[in-house]
Amino acid sequence: MSTDTSYREWLKQDYGKLIDALQLDDMQKHFMRSRWLDQVLWMESKCEKNQRWYYILRLVAIVGGVIVPALVSLKLGDGKVSSLISWLTFGISLMVAISVAVEEFFHFGERWRHYRRTVELLKIEGWRFFQLGEPYQQSATHGAAYPLFAGKVEEIMQSEVDVFISKVVQAKKEKENQEAG
Repeated sequence: MSTDTSYREWLKQDYGKLIDALQLDDMQKHFMRSRWLDQVLWMESKCEKNQRWYYILRLVAIVGGVIVPALVSLKLGDGKVSSLISWLTFGISLMVAISVAVEEFFHFGERWRHYRRTVELLKIEGWRFFQLGEPYQQSATHGAAYPLFAGKVEEIMQSEVDVFISKVVQAKKEKENQEAG
């Protein structure tokens, strides 16, 4: 967890220095920090959290899914060992089922990919702006390019909200409706 935090802290400092070096007025710099940089850091955090949960739950399901058939195939006869293996098999089966159910309910994998895609789009847009690359190359200064940058960031954020609502939340609702009906 400390590596995730240190990476976000490094991003905050690195991007903060870049923002400070730009020839923008104080309000524009404040907006860059409050909207663009804050969203980059927040989405990095959400991405890391969802990836971690996705990997944990999937690994439990995969490893448990391999172990259970092996345990079931053991023919040990009667006795304490056989009883222990039966309970162990039952416990691992429960862990697998719970892992799959939790992932299916929360969609950690979908959320991870969604946040990763969005944060990378925000970073790409930031680097284009910092370097006055396409589509900012027509602007002589960062101050002149700022309105276009702010608009692009808002487009990315609006798209992020639309996709999250339409795909991640809607898929969760559909699953709940299927289970209820």
